[in-house]
Amino acid sequence: MKILTLILTLTLWASAATHAQTGGDLQVSGYFQASPVRISADLPEPLGSESWMEYRLQNRLNIRWDATQSTTLHWQMRTRLYSGDLVRDFPAYADAIDSDDGLVNLSWMVANQESWFLHYIPDRLYADWNRGDLNIRAGRQRVNWGINMVTNPNDIFNIYSPYDFDYPERPGSDAIRVRYFSGFASRFEVAVSPARELRNSVAAMLYAFHRGQTDFQLIGGYYRELLTTGGGWAADIRGMGFKGETMLYIDPSNGENGTLHNFITTSAIDYMFDNSLFLVAEILYNHRGGREQFILLEEQISPDNPSFSRYQATMQLSYPIHPLLDGSMAAIWYPDEESLFMSPSLSYSVAEDFDLRVLGQFFIGSSDSVFSTAGNVLTASLTWNF
Repeated sequence: MKILTLILTLTLWASAATHAQTGGDLQVSGYFQASPVRISADLPEPLGSESWMEYRLQNRLNIRWDATQSTTLHWQMRTRLYSGDLVRDFPAYADAIDSDDGLVNLSWMVANQESWFLHYIPDRLYADWNRGDLNIRAGRQRVNWGINMVTNPNDIFNIYSPYDFDYPERPGSDAIRVRYFSGFASRFEVAVSPARELRNSVAAMLYAFHRGQTDFQLIGGYYRELLTTGGGWAADIRGMGFKGETMLYIDPSNGENGTLHNFITTSAIDYMFDNSLFLVAEILYNHRGGREQFILLEEQISPDNPSFSRYQATMQLSYPIHPLLDGSMAAIWYPDEESLFMSPSLSYSVAEDFDLRVLGQFFIGSSDSVFSTAGNVLTASLTWNF
């Protein structure tokens, strides 16, 4: 446990340095989080119906260094301690955590024992250079092209799973990104994310512009042996946000002009009521959506197939119950699977820089549904931000 002690020491040092610092070139922030997690699922035999307890201790450390007036270096990392039934009962669980799909494998299993393991990985490690309207960013970063608040087909570099309940920072990718800002709400981007096998690389261009009361973006590029094109929009209609994203994937290896691999489109609205109730509603069509099985803690979505059913309707509600207490409810309906996903949560500000959150994830549906073995989650987390 010497490594864990070192991490705790560095965290305390970073917090002290951050609070003591009134200015300068180095900035340090992050959080320390403790979470018990209960997972229950009806799995295929011989496992059957089971429940597992897991305990997670997570440290997030964000370091920023303003090297020059135009160059900034960023290093953001996750160090997580897992212990409990899942680690003990599923030997492959640690291997699943100890994975890195980036060009450079930066994943490090610090220690791995029968009932616990300690894992470290940086998800941001890049240099940022600015000169007037030009920005160049190289390294592990988040290429954020999504517009919607739930599902983001436009995020072809590092799409995010809405079922990932303890990763608010969202994943990054190893890439070079060039942005040129040509005017109000107008920019041109080129991003390239090379892979260890060249055919699995991602490269694309984006052009964003503003017309009337609407922001638009157009995207075209290459995604892991597929050609892709699409775009998105965001408008305000009498105080209500109206957004959408669309992507088309073509397999150029089939036929003279290629064949359709997939087509994804989403439309969403968001609105803040006078009583501070915030509503988000989204509908999604995914031509290739649908799989034979879904397991909550294992499944990963991909930009060319970002849902587990062909049709999906989502609603999210959030409301400040009290100045210190926020409540939210997310629900996803899968009509072609006759299933429903619900995720209620409560967040309470215990003290300055200390937050308590309680969250559940539940799947309701028929035994024939892809979600019949999905599993349910109950978790709580206490987070200290520094």
